[in-house]
Amino acid sequence: MAEKKTAADCIVFPLDLPTVAEAAEYARQLSGRVGMFKIGLELFISGRGQIIETIRESGDSAIFLDLKLHDIPATVGRAMERIAAWDGVVFATVHCGESPAMLKAAVRGSSGRVGVLGVTVLTSVSGKDLQKAGFDPVYADDPGALVMKRAQMVRDAGCAGVVCSGHEAAAIKAEFGSDFVTMVPGIRPAGSVGKDDQKRVVTPGQAVQNGADYLVIGRPIRDADDPGKAAEQIAAEIREAAGGGLA
Repeated sequence: MAEKKTAADCIVFPLDLPTVAEAAEYARQLSGRVGMFKIGLELFISGRGQIIETIRESGDSAIFLDLKLHDIPATVGRAMERIAAWDGVVFATVHCGESPAMLKAAVRGSSGRVGVLGVTVLTSVSGKDLQKAGFDPVYADDPGALVMKRAQMVRDAGCAGVVCSGHEAAAIKAEFGSDFVTMVPGIRPAGSVGKDDQKRVVTPGQAVQNGADYLVIGRPIRDADDPGKAAEQIAAEIREAAGGGLA
């Protein structure tokens, strides 16, 4: 995994698009302006995995394969072996769920070639959602407590880090150290927080100051009149928040 050197390296753009052709156009526009492209389930299934090669051909940006694997340990381990065989994939996700054995199998399957990130609590999930799902009040009243519990599982399993909200990034860094990767979705530039399915959101500046390593930023870039310029403006916001820590 390459060491971050610029603010743009912190930006992960999710290619949440229905076709490879549409995703390829954004990859072309944003290559060099973001550090990584995230491939989710919709695009991966639609493109039958071909999107990985398409992104590699578009430039030097890395790939984050966000498939959120969740199955018995043997199946997850074998799936991660296949993922690790693809050039350019630096991170891949596994749901924390209820099985430390599944996380450990993912790490073994990765063979150190891809960083395994545990998905703690989706940023679309609120305390009320956890309550309805039957979680203990200690977690329903404070989703951050569940994030920390699952982050401990992830760390103990030997994973590279977690996917968490910007609200929990500081506590995770304090508890598990600076080398434990925090991938933070639900990022909205200052003044652009709108009504969508993300509930636990922060600005790029807040996320960086809280210790986030990578920021998943989709709509503010994708919906801009000039996506490339929008990415550059967000990079400037990150750079300012880092206080000289990033070029």
